[in-house]
Amino acid sequence: MLKIENLHVSYGGIQALRGISLEVPDGKIVTLIGANGAGKSTTLRTITGLVKAASGSIQWNGEELLGRSIDKIVTSGIAMSPEGRRVFPDMTVLENLKIGAYLRRDKEGIAKDLQWVYDLFPRLKEREWQLAGTLSGGEQQMLAVGRALMSRPKLLLLDEPSLGLAPLVVQDIFSIIREINRQGVTVLLIEQNANMALKIADLAYVLETGRITMSGTGAELLANEKVKEAYLGKHKK
Repeated sequence: MLKIENLHVSYGGIQALRGISLEVPDGKIVTLIGANGAGKSTTLRTITGLVKAASGSIQWNGEELLGRSIDKIVTSGIAMSPEGRRVFPDMTVLENLKIGAYLRRDKEGIAKDLQWVYDLFPRLKEREWQLAGTLSGGEQQMLAVGRALMSRPKLLLLDEPSLGLAPLVVQDIFSIIREINRQGVTVLLIEQNANMALKIADLAYVLETGRITMSGTGAELLANEKVKEAYLGKHKK
Protein backbone atom coordinates (compact mmCIF):
# COMPACT_ATOMS: atom_id res chain seq x y z
CA MET A 1 0.00 0.00 0.00
CA LEU A 2 1.09 3.53 -0.84
CA LYS A 3 0.13 6.11 1.76
CA ILE A 4 0.61 9.85 1.28
CA GLU A 5 0.08 12.10 4.30
CA ASN A 6 -0.01 15.90 4.44
CA LEU A 7 2.29 16.29 1.43
CA HIS A 8 3.46 19.83 0.62
CA VAL A 9 5.47 20.62 -2.51
CA SER A 10 6.59 24.07 -3.73
CA TYR A 11 8.13 25.24 -7.01
CA GLY A 12 9.91 28.58 -6.82
CA GLY A 13 7.53 30.07 -4.28
CA ILE A 14 4.38 28.51 -5.79
CA GLN A 15 2.67 25.84 -3.72
CA ALA A 16 1.96 22.95 -6.08
CA LEU A 17 0.62 20.60 -3.38
CA ARG A 18 -0.98 21.92 -0.21
CA GLY A 19 -1.10 19.09 2.28
CA ILE A 20 -2.63 16.24 0.27
CA SER A 21 -3.34 12.84 1.80
CA LEU A 22 -4.38 9.75 -0.14
CA GLU A 23 -4.05 5.98 -0.16
CA VAL A 24 -3.44 3.48 -2.95
CA PRO A 25 -4.38 0.01 -1.62
CA ASP A 26 -2.64 -3.06 -3.04
CA GLY A 27 -4.28 -4.59 -6.09
CA LYS A 28 -6.50 -1.59 -6.86
CA ILE A 29 -6.75 1.01 -9.62
CA VAL A 30 -6.77 4.49 -8.08
CA THR A 31 -7.22 7.60 -10.19
CA LEU A 32 -6.45 11.24 -9.55
CA ILE A 33 -8.50 13.63 -11.70
CA GLY A 34 -8.32 17.41 -11.97
CA ALA A 35 -7.72 20.31 -14.32
CA ASN A 36 -4.34 21.25 -15.80
CA GLY A 37 -2.07 22.68 -13.10
CA ALA A 38 -3.98 21.03 -10.25
CA GLY A 39 -0.83 19.19 -9.08
CA LYS A 40 -1.51 15.73 -10.52
CA SER A 41 1.85 15.23 -12.27
CA THR A 42 3.67 16.81 -9.31
CA THR A 43 2.18 14.10 -7.10
CA LEU A 44 3.60 11.31 -9.28
CA ARG A 45 6.95 13.02 -9.70
CA THR A 46 7.26 13.41 -5.92
CA ILE A 47 6.45 9.72 -5.35
CA THR A 48 9.24 8.72 -7.76
CA GLY A 49 11.77 11.12 -6.25
CA LEU A 50 11.98 13.44 -9.28
CA VAL A 51 10.59 16.31 -7.19
CA LYS A 52 11.51 17.04 -3.57
CA ALA A 53 8.74 17.59 -1.02
CA ALA A 54 8.80 20.48 1.46
CA SER A 55 7.11 18.35 4.13
CA GLY A 56 4.82 15.38 4.65
CA SER A 57 5.21 11.65 4.20
CA ILE A 58 5.03 9.09 1.38
CA GLN A 59 5.09 5.55 2.72
CA TRP A 60 5.34 2.46 0.55
CA ASN A 61 4.56 -0.75 2.41
CA GLY A 62 5.39 1.02 5.68
CA GLU A 63 8.73 2.48 4.51
CA GLU A 64 9.32 6.20 3.97
CA LEU A 65 10.14 7.12 0.35
CA LEU A 66 10.92 10.82 0.82
CA GLY A 67 14.67 11.32 0.68
CA ARG A 68 15.31 8.04 -1.13
CA SER A 69 17.19 7.99 -4.43
CA ILE A 70 15.24 7.35 -7.65
CA ASP A 71 16.94 3.98 -8.28
CA LYS A 72 16.07 2.79 -4.75
CA ILE A 73 12.43 3.79 -5.34
CA VAL A 74 12.38 1.83 -8.63
CA THR A 75 13.95 -1.26 -7.05
CA SER A 76 11.37 -1.09 -4.23
CA GLY A 77 8.73 -1.86 -6.86
CA ILE A 78 7.47 1.48 -8.25
CA ALA A 79 7.65 2.49 -11.94
CA MET A 80 6.23 5.41 -13.90
CA SER A 81 5.10 5.86 -17.48
CA PRO A 82 5.56 9.64 -17.88
CA GLU A 83 3.31 12.21 -19.52
CA GLY A 84 4.19 12.68 -23.19
CA ARG A 85 5.50 9.09 -23.43
CA ARG A 86 9.21 10.11 -23.54
CA VAL A 87 10.39 7.11 -25.54
CA PHE A 88 13.93 7.15 -26.96
CA PRO A 89 13.17 7.90 -30.64
CA ASP A 90 16.52 6.79 -32.12
CA MET A 91 16.46 3.41 -30.36
CA THR A 92 14.45 0.35 -31.36
CA VAL A 93 11.35 -0.86 -29.56
CA LEU A 94 13.40 -3.71 -28.03
CA GLU A 95 16.16 -1.35 -26.86
CA ASN A 96 13.58 0.94 -25.24
CA LEU A 97 12.03 -2.00 -23.40
CA LYS A 98 15.42 -3.26 -22.19
CA ILE A 99 16.15 0.18 -20.72
CA GLY A 100 13.14 -0.39 -18.46
CA ALA A 101 15.00 -3.35 -16.93
CA TYR A 102 18.32 -1.53 -16.49
CA LEU A 103 18.45 -2.08 -12.71
CA ARG A 104 17.77 -5.81 -13.01
CA ARG A 105 20.36 -8.59 -13.27
CA ASP A 106 18.08 -11.63 -13.66
CA LYS A 107 18.42 -12.47 -17.37
CA GLU A 108 15.79 -15.22 -17.30
CA GLY A 109 13.30 -12.99 -15.51
CA ILE A 110 13.92 -10.17 -18.00
CA ALA A 111 13.32 -12.51 -20.96
CA LYS A 112 10.11 -13.73 -19.32
CA ASP A 113 8.89 -10.17 -18.71
CA LEU A 114 9.74 -9.16 -22.27
CA GLN A 115 7.40 -11.94 -23.42
CA TRP A 116 4.78 -10.70 -20.90
CA VAL A 117 4.96 -7.19 -22.41
CA TYR A 118 4.68 -8.62 -25.93
CA ASP A 119 1.63 -10.65 -24.86
CA LEU A 120 0.02 -7.45 -23.54
CA PHE A 121 1.08 -5.41 -26.59
CA PRO A 122 1.35 -7.69 -29.66
CA ARG A 123 2.01 -4.64 -31.85
CA LEU A 124 5.29 -4.03 -30.03
CA LYS A 125 6.43 -7.57 -30.86
CA GLU A 126 5.60 -6.92 -34.54
CA ARG A 127 7.70 -3.72 -34.42
CA GLU A 128 10.51 -5.02 -32.22
CA TRP A 129 13.31 -3.73 -34.50
CA GLN A 130 11.57 -0.51 -35.56
CA LEU A 131 12.88 2.83 -34.27
CA ALA A 132 10.58 4.14 -31.52
CA GLY A 133 10.41 7.57 -33.16
CA THR A 134 8.67 6.05 -36.21
CA LEU A 135 5.81 4.53 -34.18
CA SER A 136 2.33 6.08 -34.02
CA GLY A 137 1.29 7.98 -30.88
CA GLY A 138 -0.69 5.01 -29.61
CA GLU A 139 2.20 2.60 -30.19
CA GLN A 140 4.59 4.97 -28.41
CA GLN A 141 2.20 5.04 -25.44
CA MET A 142 2.14 1.23 -25.40
CA LEU A 143 5.94 1.27 -25.50
CA ALA A 144 6.14 3.73 -22.59
CA VAL A 145 3.86 1.52 -20.48
CA GLY A 146 5.72 -1.63 -21.56
CA ARG A 147 9.07 -0.04 -20.65
CA ALA A 148 7.75 0.78 -17.16
CA LEU A 149 6.52 -2.82 -16.77
CA MET A 150 10.01 -4.17 -17.55
CA SER A 151 11.14 -3.19 -14.04
CA ARG A 152 8.46 -5.66 -12.77
CA PRO A 153 6.70 -3.03 -10.62
CA LYS A 154 4.20 -3.77 -7.89
CA LEU A 155 2.88 -0.20 -8.36
CA LEU A 156 2.57 1.37 -11.82
CA LEU A 157 2.18 5.16 -12.05
CA LEU A 158 0.53 6.31 -15.28
CA ASP A 159 0.67 10.01 -16.18
CA GLU A 160 -1.95 10.97 -18.81
CA PRO A 161 -1.78 7.75 -20.87
CA SER A 162 -4.60 8.84 -23.22
CA LEU A 163 -3.21 12.31 -24.00
CA GLY A 164 -3.39 13.14 -27.71
CA LEU A 165 -4.65 9.71 -28.76
CA ALA A 166 -7.60 8.83 -31.01
CA PRO A 167 -10.72 7.54 -29.17
CA LEU A 168 -10.32 3.95 -30.41
CA VAL A 169 -6.70 3.85 -29.28
CA VAL A 170 -7.76 5.25 -25.89
CA GLN A 171 -10.19 2.32 -25.51
CA ASP A 172 -7.29 -0.09 -26.19
CA ILE A 173 -5.01 1.61 -23.67
CA PHE A 174 -7.66 1.49 -20.93
CA SER A 175 -8.41 -2.19 -21.66
CA ILE A 176 -4.70 -2.94 -21.23
CA ILE A 177 -4.54 -0.96 -17.96
CA ARG A 178 -7.39 -3.16 -16.67
CA GLU A 179 -5.55 -6.30 -17.79
CA ILE A 180 -2.27 -5.20 -16.14
CA ASN A 181 -4.21 -4.66 -12.92
CA ARG A 182 -5.92 -8.07 -13.25
CA GLN A 183 -2.46 -9.60 -13.44
CA GLY A 184 -1.58 -8.23 -10.01
CA VAL A 185 -0.10 -4.74 -10.59
CA THR A 186 -1.50 -1.88 -8.49
CA VAL A 187 -2.16 1.23 -10.61
CA LEU A 188 -2.17 4.95 -9.76
CA LEU A 189 -3.60 6.72 -12.81
CA ILE A 190 -3.56 10.42 -13.61
CA GLU A 191 -5.89 11.25 -16.43
CA GLN A 192 -7.69 14.23 -17.97
CA ASN A 193 -10.21 11.87 -19.55
CA ALA A 194 -12.11 11.70 -16.25
CA ASN A 195 -14.95 9.68 -17.74
CA MET A 196 -12.70 6.77 -18.79
CA ALA A 197 -10.57 6.97 -15.64
CA LEU A 198 -13.52 6.85 -13.23
CA LYS A 199 -15.05 3.92 -15.11
CA ILE A 200 -12.05 1.69 -14.39
CA ALA A 201 -11.06 3.09 -10.97
CA ASP A 202 -11.76 1.33 -7.67
CA LEU A 203 -10.98 4.57 -5.82
CA ALA A 204 -10.78 8.15 -7.05
CA TYR A 205 -9.64 11.54 -5.81
CA VAL A 206 -10.33 15.02 -7.18
CA LEU A 207 -7.37 17.40 -7.00
CA GLU A 208 -7.98 21.16 -7.31
CA THR A 209 -5.17 23.72 -7.02
CA GLY A 210 -3.02 21.44 -4.89
CA ARG A 211 -5.77 20.23 -2.56
CA ILE A 212 -7.89 17.08 -2.58
CA THR A 213 -11.50 18.27 -2.60
CA MET A 214 -13.35 14.99 -3.07
CA SER A 215 -12.81 11.24 -2.86
CA GLY A 216 -14.83 8.06 -3.21
CA THR A 217 -15.18 5.02 -5.42
CA GLY A 218 -14.92 5.55 -9.16
CA ALA A 219 -18.65 4.86 -9.48
CA GLU A 220 -19.52 7.39 -6.73
CA LEU A 221 -17.57 10.20 -8.37
CA LEU A 222 -18.91 9.27 -11.81
CA ALA A 223 -22.43 9.83 -10.42
CA ASN A 224 -21.54 12.98 -8.45
CA GLU A 225 -23.22 16.12 -9.85
CA LYS A 226 -20.27 18.42 -9.07
CA VAL A 227 -17.84 16.05 -10.78
CA LYS A 228 -20.18 15.72 -13.76
CA GLU A 229 -20.38 19.47 -14.15
CA ALA A 230 -16.67 20.17 -13.71
CA TYR A 231 -15.04 17.21 -15.45
CA LEU A 232 -17.54 15.14 -17.40
CA GLY A 233 -19.77 17.75 -19.04
CA LYS A 234 -23.37 17.80 -17.83
CA HIS A 235 -24.72 15.85 -20.79
CA LYS A 236 -22.23 13.00 -20.80
CA LYS A 237 -23.62 9.70 -19.61
